[in-house]
Amino acid sequence: MFAFIRRTRSTLAVPGLALALGLLGGAPLSAGELPEPGPRPPEFASGLTWLNSSPLTVAGLKGKVFLVDFWEYTCVNCIRTLPYLSVWHDRYAGKGLVIVGVHTPEFAFAKNLENVRRAVKSFELKYPIVNDAEYKIWNSYGNRYWPAKFLFDSQGRLRYYHFGEGAYGDTEQAIQKLLREVDEKVSLPPVMEPIRGEDKPGAVCYPVTPELYAGYLRGVMGNPDGFKKDETAVYKDPGNYQDGSLYLQGQWHSGPESLRHARATEQATDYLALRYRALEVNCVLNPEGGKPVRVVVTQDGKPVAAADRGADLRVGPGGETYLLVDEPKMYRIIKNAEFGTHDLKLACAEEGLGVYAFTFVSCVAPDRPAGATPPAP
Repeated sequence: MFAFIRRTRSTLAVPGLALALGLLGGAPLSAGELPEPGPRPPEFASGLTWLNSSPLTVAGLKGKVFLVDFWEYTCVNCIRTLPYLSVWHDRYAGKGLVIVGVHTPEFAFAKNLENVRRAVKSFELKYPIVNDAEYKIWNSYGNRYWPAKFLFDSQGRLRYYHFGEGAYGDTEQAIQKLLREVDEKVSLPPVMEPIRGEDKPGAVCYPVTPELYAGYLRGVMGNPDGFKKDETAVYKDPGNYQDGSLYLQGQWHSGPESLRHARATEQATDYLALRYRALEVNCVLNPEGGKPVRVVVTQDGKPVAAADRGADLRVGPGGETYLLVDEPKMYRIIKNAEFGTHDLKLACAEEGLGVYAFTFVSCVAPDRPAGATPPAP
């Protein structure tokens, strides 16, 4: 199973943790049990808002095994790990494990506490969550990844880490090992079976379109004139799509983090288009005009077929497929029956649609046919 990771910019680093994980001077391995107890964690920054718990301290966790999980509520890789974290909390909170979810935002709107509260409720997370809106805890750890897990023993020493998705069985085994060090007679359940078929050994992950950002700081524009940075401009779709670029038609404002639809039209003639290779497509969207935005979605020039619709895609009275973007979050647009290459368009008539990032999923369970042989990357 590949360790899919969303990576951010370099950050400040605490040398102890950073050196232990190889974060200084090169890319780290994605996971590992340390051969001997590692450094102790920095204390959690004070003055932050905690959900599901009163404020915790590292000093107060002495005697507990604790797992620090850096996540972000729009990050698909994080979202896919949350069911495992929830089960581990249910299984082991009464056995001496404390999970601390550190929500560190990737986008400006994800700093908003109410958005984080809504996400925690939606994902039904019960373990302590701290809103790290200003990257205080993130920087103290020298972290660079979403998601990132740091597992500490009852003496507060780093024993295991993991970046990205996957290795759920290994992580749970590491949790159980540290719990047994505290109480060798503790009764623990068998390591849980994979929740999803694509998490099973033998799953196949095809070459997939890399994550696409819409803002000019990290985005790739396929229109010949490129981004009109911090300006509102009219774009003309050139056609001839290439995998890995975004194409605009109509009037859009180009910002550092996002593209925003910048006019109201009678019909949904303005759009954003892309070509992708994947099974699933997700997109981070925000109704920045303060009211819900209806976004018409087509795949290969047609409404999305029933077998290919993501969980958030709706069907209109005329058979059109669309999203109702009513809050800032990740929307699940496409879940194709077979892996392949397709052209996707998001069109809207209302002003204010903010488009932030597209993410793609390509893994299939070992017992699931994936359709035709995927094209070479």
